[in-house]
This record gives sequence, C-alpha cells and structure tokens, in this order.
Amino acid sequence: MILPWLILIPFIGGLLCWQGERFSSTLPRWIALLTMSLLFGLGLWLWATGDFTLAPAPGTDPVWAEEFKVQWIERFGVTIHLALDGLSILMIVLTGLLGVLSVLCSWREIQNRVGFFHLNLMWILGGVVGVFLAIDLFLFFFFWEMMLVPMYFLIALWGHSGSKGKTRITAATKFFIFTQASGLIMLVAILALVLVNYSNTGVLTFNYADLLKAELAPGTEYLLMLGFFAAFAVKFPVVPVHSWLPDAHAQAPTAGSVDLAGILLKTAAYGMIRFALPLFPNASAEFAPIAHWLGVFAIVYGALLSFAQTDIKRLVAYSSVSHMGFVLIAIYSGSQIAMQGAVVQMIAHGLSAAALFILCGQLYERLHTRDMREMGGIWARMPYLPGVSLFFAAAALGLPGTGNFVGEFLILVGAFKNIPWISVLAATGLVFGSVYSLIMIHRAYFGPAKSEAVYEGLRSRELIMVLGLAGLLILLGVYPQPVLDTSAASMHGVHQWLDSAVNQLVAR
Repeated sequence: MILPWLILIPFIGGLLCWQGERFSSTLPRWIALLTMSLLFGLGLWLWATGDFTLAPAPGTDPVWAEEFKVQWIERFGVTIHLALDGLSILMIVLTGLLGVLSVLCSWREIQNRVGFFHLNLMWILGGVVGVFLAIDLFLFFFFWEMMLVPMYFLIALWGHSGSKGKTRITAATKFFIFTQASGLIMLVAILALVLVNYSNTGVLTFNYADLLKAELAPGTEYLLMLGFFAAFAVKFPVVPVHSWLPDAHAQAPTAGSVDLAGILLKTAAYGMIRFALPLFPNASAEFAPIAHWLGVFAIVYGALLSFAQTDIKRLVAYSSVSHMGFVLIAIYSGSQIAMQGAVVQMIAHGLSAAALFILCGQLYERLHTRDMREMGGIWARMPYLPGVSLFFAAAALGLPGTGNFVGEFLILVGAFKNIPWISVLAATGLVFGSVYSLIMIHRAYFGPAKSEAVYEGLRSRELIMVLGLAGLLILLGVYPQPVLDTSAASMHGVHQWLDSAVNQLVAR
C-alpha cells in the first residue's frame, strides 16, 4: 500500500490545510510542511530500500521495484495500477523536496486564503506523484489533467500582476488552454491505441504491459506517437508551443514558479521516456531527427530570448526553455549515456531553477519590482542574497562541480557518437548560458545604484533553503553515482526499445 499512500498523503494533507484555516492562519502552513516532509521522507526510504535493477525492457513483461494493482472499471479494462522503478523514485524524491521548499518559500508571501492556497499546492503535488506512478494509461491521463486546475487557481488567485496587458488571469487562462488542448489530443491518441489493440486482440485494456505488445501499422503508430508528443511538447515546453511558460512564471507566486519549473516540466520528459518511446519505438526513431532540431532550436532560441528580458523572472523562465532543450535531444539521441545525463539534468535543473525562482521572490519582496532596469548597485547593500544568486547563476550556466555540468556533459558526450552536429550546435547553448546568466547578475546587483537604501538580507529560513539546494547541487556535481545507478536499468530498457527500432529503420 506504500504507492497509493504516496499519492493520498498530499491530497489528504491539502484537505486538512483547507479546514485548518478555520482555527489559525498558521496551522495550514505547518500541516502542509508536515505533509510534504512525510512525502519526501517516504520517497527517501523507498530509494534507500528498493531494488532498482528491475525496470521495464523490451521482449518481456515489465518488472518493477514496487507495484500496486486493483481493478477499477473492469468493463473498460481500467485498473488502478501503480508501479515504481528507478526513474519514478528519483522524480518522486525531487517532488517531495521541492514540495517542502514551496511551502517554506510561501510562508510570508501568502497572507490571504492561506488554507485554500495550500490545498491547491498539495493537490498539484499529489497529481504530479500520480503521473510518476500511474501505469494504467487512463489513470495516467486522469492525474495529468488533475494537475492543471489547482495550478490555474494558484496563478489566478495568488499571482502577481504582470506588465501592462498581461494580468495573472490572462497568464493562468493561457496556461490552462495550452495544456488542456494538448491533453485532449493525447486522450484521443490513448483511446485510439486502446481501440486498435482491441480490434487486434479482442481485449479492451488500458494496461501498459498489454499496450506495449500492440501491433500497429506504421502510419497509425506515427499518428498516435504525435498525439502523445503534442501533450508532452507543450508541457516540456518545446518551441513553438512554449509561449504560455514565461507568462505563467512571471505572474505565478514563488511557490507556483518553483513547482512549475522544478516539477511540472519534468512530467513531460518523464512521459516521453515512459510512454512515447516504449509504446511507439519505430515512430519515435523515425521522428528523432525532428526532435533533435526542435531541441537545438529551443536551446538557442531560449538563450537568445533570455538576453532580451528586463523582467528577472521571465529571464529565468526562458532559460528553462533552453535547458530543457538538452533533455529533449538526450531522450531521442539513442544513447544510454545521454539518457542518463537527461535524468541528472532534470534533477539539477529542478534544483537550480527552483533556487533562482525563490531568490527572485525574495528580491521582489524587498524591492517591489522584477524589472532589472530598476535594480543595480545592491551587491553591498543586501547581505547574502547577491552572493547566493551568483552561485546559482553559475550553476545554471553549467559550472563544473555542479549537477548541471554533469547532466549537460553526459548529454553532449553521449549524443556525440550518434548525432555529432546536433551535439556541437547544442554546445553553443553553454556559451549563451554563460552570457545571459552573467548579464542577469550584472544588471541586478552591480552597476550604478538606483537608490541608497539598505535592504534586509536573507532570513535564516530563506538562507537554509537556498544553502540546502546549493549543497545538493554540489553533491550531485561531485558524486552523481547514486542517481546514475538508480536510473541505469530504466534508461537501459528505453534505450533498447529505441535501438532496436533504429536498427529496423537502417535495415529497411
């Protein structure tokens, strides 16, 4: 029952937060912190005790480190089927950690409807854990859509007013329409896959293991793969369906930005690795060159748009588009080393982007602006915050000794053998990354001072959060082996699916 509890804990915690507001405005915060700490603790315990040499691989029924299965809607072959492997556990531990941080960073920022805020925050995280555990495709889609509504409320009710003509309601609606529309395309693809399998076998099922064996005509397989890719591409986000992201980040409260950059983008990469590639290996192998160019374009385009930003949160948002381009290249590279690099990059980006958004939130709290043109000259007038920001800007540009460097290095080295020119072009993103990261630090903290005010430095709660993240990034950069060992079997299985499909393409 440990897997259902991983999902139920955030949902129950959210309801308790909502009701707890009747007694005190502080009680929901403590309930939320306890809930997320429990989820994080359970994740660490599962990671420490699980056997992650077990993972799905082609030619055999999927085997899992942990599994839970109960009949749900028998007539349509829908089950509550949850399963855990190395990839899932890493994502769940990341979710638990960033969940704790998102509660802590909103401790002083959120002062109205505190209980309802934490209900939405907990339910987003519960939906995310459901996405990482659900193996039945109907259940996966259920959790995929479930994340959207609380995120909409989070941006619409507690977001910041943006620049002229860009309100938080507009940003929330744009986020919802983009992700809902692409999710419906995936629903059509899931139903089509189930019906095609039913016409071949006479068995109506949404079960992952059964659908892996579905026999699909090449044209059908390609269309269905595109249906899945459309949903994942929007959440990823892949250029040109990325335009919801900067607006959502700029208007979201700090906790919303932490969850959006740190976790929600990772659900898309997870979906590609878990579903799009194994279910449609031949179509994925055929589509790979397009995915590579989309990845390169995202890296360069995201970096160039980061240069142009004056809003510090929008700059960090566009840098996320750039960094996730590396993950897209790795997933479709056909290299196990690159795929393991993608997992490291997902975790490192989750940590560094979350830290940068927390620091942006602290800056906004003190300066009441996110416009870098109104900042400057505050390095000596704000203790701790500028120095910590410099570390995370350096981590985001891939400084050796941080997890981001390990992830990007493994991706480029792994992909170079199969797609050398793509790897060379992607490497230019590291150069651009250096420029926009240092421009951000220079504009915000150096140069002529706009005022002589002395600002409050980071409080002990905020300092513990960001120094903890810094420590984890350095640990991941110096000793990534536990993460690589945990993800090895899962990535090897996915690599085999893609590899056999590439060999068939070459043979044709």
